[in-house]
Amino acid sequence: MTQHSLGSAGYRDVPDDAGGAAGRPWWDANAAEYLDEHGDFLGPADFLWCPEGLREQDARLLGDVVGRDVLEVGAGAAQCTRWLRTAGARAVATDVSGGMLRAGRALDERTGVVAPAVQADARALPFADACFDVVFTAFGALPFVPDTARVHAEVARVLRPGGRWVFAVTHPLRWAFPDDPSERGLTATRSYFDRRPYVETDTAGAVVYAEYHRTLGDHVADVVAAGLVLERLVEPPWPAGHDRTWGGWGPVRGARLPGTAIFCTRRPAGPSS
Repeated sequence: MTQHSLGSAGYRDVPDDAGGAAGRPWWDANAAEYLDEHGDFLGPADFLWCPEGLREQDARLLGDVVGRDVLEVGAGAAQCTRWLRTAGARAVATDVSGGMLRAGRALDERTGVVAPAVQADARALPFADACFDVVFTAFGALPFVPDTARVHAEVARVLRPGGRWVFAVTHPLRWAFPDDPSERGLTATRSYFDRRPYVETDTAGAVVYAEYHRTLGDHVADVVAAGLVLERLVEPPWPAGHDRTWGGWGPVRGARLPGTAIFCTRRPAGPSS
């Protein structure tokens, strides 16, 4: 929960500027609590794509990263970037939250692996055109902004021709179901096509948290509009023996419903691509 007194929570439209601005203070206020709850699972220098436990060392969705320039957006405490540095990549992290980046510096000291980090909004990346071979995010940035088209456009701008953009989000199908890991979360209660964000406000009515829903078609349209090519959609299954519950993720729902969608895209290499 946030440090604010919660006034209301639910699905409703809010002004884009209010919803988009809520992420930074929310993550600043909740960085320590989030890492206390999930830090052991994430590890200080590991690369997990999702609550299902899919690791980049096994999935290789980014391809060969040795000697590559890699950018993580919405990096949180930069656990994935730290792992990439150990794997031979020239990796850099960005996040909108100074609180999360401060937590990342503590992990740098703990592990001895420094993850270079820049505080930045994913909709306005402070990097030159065509300077990265790979850009990725694991549940970062995209769920918390109303205008994801700006993120995809920025990623396409900083990617070199032929570069990869890989992003993991809550599987859009999940938005039709209650965010409950038990059997109650197996009955659809909302329309999949209801794109109103989930919003929390404080007692004064100010938006303190906003998370946005896009359908699969919306995500594909955003990728195409940015001039990128969708190469693969990964829907990780829930692995046998994995009994960890993370919010609405868990073995009960994971056995029947996808929880994560990972979009693997690429900037075309040239006119002949």
